[in-house]
Amino acid sequence: MLSESEPPAEAANLPSATPPPPSSDEDFFSSVSVASTSSTSSPSTPIPSPPQPHPEVPISWPEDGTLTLAWVTNLMLAFDWSSKNLAPTELPSVLPVAVFDRLILTGSKILHKEPNCVHIDSELGLGNDSRVIVVGDVHGQLHDVLFLLRDAGFPSDDRFFVFNGDYVDRGAWGLETFLTLLAWKVFMPNRVFLLRGNHESKYCTSVYGFEKEVLAKYADNGKHVYRKCLGCFEGLPLASIIGDNVYTAHGGIFRSIAVTPAKRAKGKKNRKIVSNPDVTALSLGSMEELLKARRSVLDPPWEGTNLIPGDVLWSDPSMKPGLSPNKERGIGLLWGPDCTEDFLKKLNLKLIIRSHEGPDAREKREGMEGMDQGYTIDHEVQSGKLITVFSAPDYPQFQATKDRYRNKGAYIILEPPNFDIPVYRSFEAVTPRPKVNPYYDFEDCIDSDEELDLASMAT
Repeated sequence: MLSESEPPAEAANLPSATPPPPSSDEDFFSSVSVASTSSTSSPSTPIPSPPQPHPEVPISWPEDGTLTLAWVTNLMLAFDWSSKNLAPTELPSVLPVAVFDRLILTGSKILHKEPNCVHIDSELGLGNDSRVIVVGDVHGQLHDVLFLLRDAGFPSDDRFFVFNGDYVDRGAWGLETFLTLLAWKVFMPNRVFLLRGNHESKYCTSVYGFEKEVLAKYADNGKHVYRKCLGCFEGLPLASIIGDNVYTAHGGIFRSIAVTPAKRAKGKKNRKIVSNPDVTALSLGSMEELLKARRSVLDPPWEGTNLIPGDVLWSDPSMKPGLSPNKERGIGLLWGPDCTEDFLKKLNLKLIIRSHEGPDAREKREGMEGMDQGYTIDHEVQSGKLITVFSAPDYPQFQATKDRYRNKGAYIILEPPNFDIPVYRSFEAVTPRPKVNPYYDFEDCIDSDEELDLASMAT
């Protein structure tokens, strides 16, 4: 992979005639970014690309219902173009609600059939010519996602993608971002894997902007579009195992849930299963428990077997040994290097790749490395490593202070034969971002999902 990527130039003087959709990933970008591998020092001067073509809009659903590369790349071009040339309220003129319905329904059917933990292995075609790209939080930063896809190379027979959740909220283009990735999932269901993040929930989307974004863009149809998105979020798997060596999940590891059968009442129909999690004696969960968890629960009450999805989506690593409740977030776990070692050994793994923490979260975490390069190696233990990857550069999009974090984003490349040695690829934010108003009160909104209003979440 090249150490620098050829960046695109500003779109200007769009042609009046509508050309065919772009035939490759080189044709539809209109902003500048650079990327570097972990061994690259400083990028060279960007070279302009040709002007951006006009997309085919409004987008229509294929007559045979089968998506093509041309359809997906035109969708990306259309979202990129509309973000620069149209008001957000005009998005339905680009993606009519009827086409949204077909895409979200098709994608939801695929996702709901997948297990809680998807296995990416030889049965899916993972082989010696394959690469797996693992992507962290993207938070509605559409233009950075489009750059990442171009920089890493589009999904293909030998290029797999695992997206580690948090597609929406905070950024202004959460809907376009999620639908872009969902379109790739529909087009290449065995090469693109969309995992769930904690922001793919009713509570977070009502606080951090996605709900208001959708209502603003689709007006009278906004509630319908938002409900369909929540229904699709319910189907997102919780974790993946790559090449039998790598576990990926948004937050991290999870606890074991003690399940004991209650006394049988009259008749078999009244038999109950009662979960008795003992928070004073936490222990690591098993793959069997993860696969049985009920992932369709969007919000609390997090209790019983619902604790496992809460852990997977909300937990954080710590430098202190042991497994304990995550009191800072009010949900999930904190786990130390000893737990990372036990988890890797228990599941016979070499790597844990998680996301969930941006630069704003990491600056408040004593003993944990910052997120300025888009990734950190949090634990190095005898059996392997724990890595955090965050793929939203210059995050968050809207900041209440003059000083920005200006962090890089990153993604991870896993290569054959064992897919257990990560290659880190950092990249700058695409600039300039189109001017747009935020969809949430970012000045008063709590940082990093800390001190959650759990009572509000439950209702």
